[in-house]
Amino acid sequence: MSNLILKINQKDNVLVALQDIPADTEIIFEGVTYNTLEAIPAKHKFFMNDMKQGDEIFMYGVLVGKVQYDFAAGTRMTTDNTKHAADPYYYREVDYQWTKPDVSKFLHKTFKGYHRSNGDVGTANYWLFIPTVFCENRNLDIIKESLYDNLGYAVDAKYKDYTHQLVEAISKGENLDELDFSPSNIPTKERVFKNVDGIKFLNHTGGCGGTRQDADTLSKLLASYADHPNVAGVTLLSLGCQHLQIDNFKKDLYNRNPDFNKPLLVFEQQKAVSEETMIKNALFETLKGLQEINKIEREDAPISKLCVGVKCGGSDGFSGISANPAVGHLADILSVLGAKVLLAEFPELCGVEQELIDRAVDKPTAEKFIKLMTEYDELAHAVGSGFYMNPSPGNIKDGLITDAIKSAGAAKKGGSAPVVDVLDYTEPATKPGLSLVCTPGNDVEATTGKAASGATLILFTTGLGTPTGNPVCPVIKVATNTVLATKMSDIIDIDTGAVVRGEKNIQQMGEDILDFCIDVASGKIIPKAVALNQDDFIPWKRGVSL
Repeated sequence: MSNLILKINQKDNVLVALQDIPADTEIIFEGVTYNTLEAIPAKHKFFMNDMKQGDEIFMYGVLVGKVQYDFAAGTRMTTDNTKHAADPYYYREVDYQWTKPDVSKFLHKTFKGYHRSNGDVGTANYWLFIPTVFCENRNLDIIKESLYDNLGYAVDAKYKDYTHQLVEAISKGENLDELDFSPSNIPTKERVFKNVDGIKFLNHTGGCGGTRQDADTLSKLLASYADHPNVAGVTLLSLGCQHLQIDNFKKDLYNRNPDFNKPLLVFEQQKAVSEETMIKNALFETLKGLQEINKIEREDAPISKLCVGVKCGGSDGFSGISANPAVGHLADILSVLGAKVLLAEFPELCGVEQELIDRAVDKPTAEKFIKLMTEYDELAHAVGSGFYMNPSPGNIKDGLITDAIKSAGAAKKGGSAPVVDVLDYTEPATKPGLSLVCTPGNDVEATTGKAASGATLILFTTGLGTPTGNPVCPVIKVATNTVLATKMSDIIDIDTGAVVRGEKNIQQMGEDILDFCIDVASGKIIPKAVALNQDDFIPWKRGVSL
C-alpha cells in the first residue's frame, strides 16, 4: 500500500487519497503519472482517466456510479460529478470458491462464557427488564434508578456530583463562568452480585397504538431478547389493556425456544393493588432472582460458540480499507472455526448484491436474499426514497459519495466466506458460518436486530465516531483511523489506523481484533460501550428506514 494513494481493485478507475493531497501534485503510480487538478482530501477519490458523461465508475471492482458531465483525469469525485449506479442482480449457477484463512493460531483457543441449558454460551450474564408497552417505561425508569445506585451498576456519579457543584454555586450567587470546577473522582461502588454483569432495560415506544403488525413484530423482538444467550433472567412489566398481551409474548417466546427455562417474572399493573405495590413486588422478586443467577460462573467454551455481529456506522472513506476488511478477515476465521457471523444492514449492501448471491450455498438461500432486498427497496421507492439516498452528510463529507461506494466498503465486514443462511428480522441464527440478517442500516435498529438473531458480541466499525451500544450484546468499537481513535478514546476500543499507514496488514489486524473479542467474551476486557451503559434499543417497525 502506498502511503499517499491506494487502488483498491485492478478494475477500479479511481484512486483513494490516504492523506491530504494538494492541487497540482504529480503522482507516479504503477508507472503512470497523475496530476491532481484540485486538492484531494484524505479519504476522497480522484479519477485516473478523462471521463465522459455517462461513463461508468468502478471501485472495489464493482459499479458504484456514473459520470454526470465531461471532465479530465485528476478531478476529485464529488456528489456533483458522480451519481449512484449499481448493476442489476439475479440468481445464477456459480461454483463459488474461496481461500480459507490460516486458523492454526485459534484452533485450540477458548473463552470463558456462561453456559445455558440449551447449549448456547453467553459472553455476559444479564438480568433483563422488558415492558410489553410504552406505558410501563416510567416504572422501569424508577426501578432502574433504584437498582443501579444500590447494586453498583451506575456510571453517572461524576455527573451528579458535577451538577451538585453547579447548583451549590448558583445557590450562593456565584458566577459560574468565573469558577473552575476540578474533575470529580468518585470511586465506583462495588457490585453486590459479582457474576451478574448488568441489569438491562428495554424501554421502547411500542406495544399499543400503531398497527397490530407492529405489535406482533415487537413481540417477536422482545421474545428474542428474553431468549438471548447473554440473558439469565427476565422481569416483564405489562399494563394489561395493550395490543401486545402477555400471552402473545409468551407464545412467541416458547415458539422460539420450547424449552425456555430461565426465571420469568411477570407483573401486570391493572391487576395490581397499586403502582407502588407492583414496583415493590417487582424489586423484591427480581432481587431474589439476581441471587440465583449470581451462582452461575464463567466456564471454558470453544470459539465455535461465539456469534459475532459485524456493523459499521459513522462510516468514512477509510472504512472499506482498514477496519471493515480487518473485521472481514476475523469473520472468515470464525466461519472456518464453526462460529456464527451476522452481516446485516440491507440498504448498505446495495451494489454488491450479485457478489453475495454468488456466495450463497444454495438457490433457496440466494432467492430469499433477493426477495428481501427487492421488497425492501421497493418499499423505499414507494415513499419517494431508495437505497441510493442512504449516505448521510457525514458519510459524503468523508468520501462516501454514493450508496454503492458505501455498500461495497461495508460488505467487506463479511469477509469472503460462503453465505450459509439469510434471516429475516428477529429470525435466530442457527447455522455455523456467515448469515445475512435483514435490518435497516440505521445504527441502533441494526444492532438491535443483530442481537435479536443471537449475536453475543458486535464489532462496530466507525470512521466518524458513534456512541452506539446494545443492552444485552457487548459492542466493541473499531476506529478506521488513528485521528478518530485518539480524539474519541473514551468510546473507541480498537484503532486500525496502522493499516492505513502500512504498519500492519489486514490479516494481522483481523487477528488482533479476534484476540480482543476473546478477552471481551471472557469478561477480561469491558468494552467502552458497556462500561458507559450505552444501552441503545430501537425496534424496527418494518417501515422505510435506511
